[in-house]
Amino acid sequence: MVQNITRDNDWSDLDLNFGLHPGTNDVSKVKGPQAVGRAIRNLVLMHFYDKPFNPQIGSNATKLLFENINPLTAIHLQNAIEEVIINFEPRASIMGVNVKQVPDENGYSAEIIYTVKNLMNPIRTTLFLERIR
Repeated sequence: MVQNITRDNDWSDLDLNFGLHPGTNDVSKVKGPQAVGRAIRNLVLMHFYDKPFNPQIGSNATKLLFENINPLTAIHLQNAIEEVIINFEPRASIMGVNVKQVPDENGYSAEIIYTVKNLMNPIRTTLFLERIR
């Protein structure tokens, strides 16, 4: 009898740089914590109704970028980022989200600190959020 054994930390995602795998000439994969970080980035930048048949998946983060740059908007961005990760990324456990205003560049710098399921080391992902016309 053959048992199907899965490894919890063997997550994979497509490489969004579309680099070619040298052996197969197919799009290469991103694995492990880097795949989780990329999924977090995608969730934060995703609008509601962007995902077909799952309109509830998304974040208000991009909508908040059209508000005035002030500390209150930074707090709302922080809450939106935390909420989308908690609700839709079960592989990550948030340790903290720090959003800082960067008025000279008309945006916000968001540092997300999290741990990946079954790994002990905290991972930091930094995103620069700015509005796009």
